[in-house]
Amino acid sequence: MLVDDHSSFRQGLAALIASETDLQVVAEAGTGQDALRLYRETRPDVVLMDLRMPGMGGVEATIAIRKEFPEARVIVLTTFEMDEDIYRAIQSGAKSYLLKDTPYPEIADIVRKVSAGQEILPPKIASMLDDRRQRDDLSNREMAILQLLAKGRSNKEIASSLFIAEDTVKTYLKSLFAKLNVHDRTGAVINALRHGIVHLD
Repeated sequence: MLVDDHSSFRQGLAALIASETDLQVVAEAGTGQDALRLYRETRPDVVLMDLRMPGMGGVEATIAIRKEFPEARVIVLTTFEMDEDIYRAIQSGAKSYLLKDTPYPEIADIVRKVSAGQEILPPKIASMLDDRRQRDDLSNREMAILQLLAKGRSNKEIASSLFIAEDTVKTYLKSLFAKLNVHDRTGAVINALRHGIVHLD
């Protein structure tokens, strides 16, 4: 099953897959919600899943599918190669993480290997995942504060948005800076964008 919100990309990939004698596209979805519905209907051997889609993204869709079908085999196929995106995808249960510029024969080969039960990470992706695992996870509250930081909000505005005291925001910021190994708000935002911890939509 192909899951991508760009229909032209899905059509191109489907045409390539159709040229393989042992591979077949059984369903196509443009959203995470459709992916879950179509997975229930078709039970594909492998899902090729985009990361960034309107509404339910690829990580959320993978989690939802695997919650109902723990045996589901998902390969993330995306343009995003930041370590936090890779980490979240693998944490969600994806069996592989490929970039869209991966040569098609390699994609087809990895589809076959994942279908056979293997977990495959290209060396560069595996190295980035290892680097990310050295960094402490952020709490949900720290993530919320970081997202607001990235939008340029002041401590007072963050406190108001999250219904907490301004001193509490400062305490969270200290923890956030330590985990990201930065010294100030600007450093935190730059670090978060570089690693894909937050995205500016």
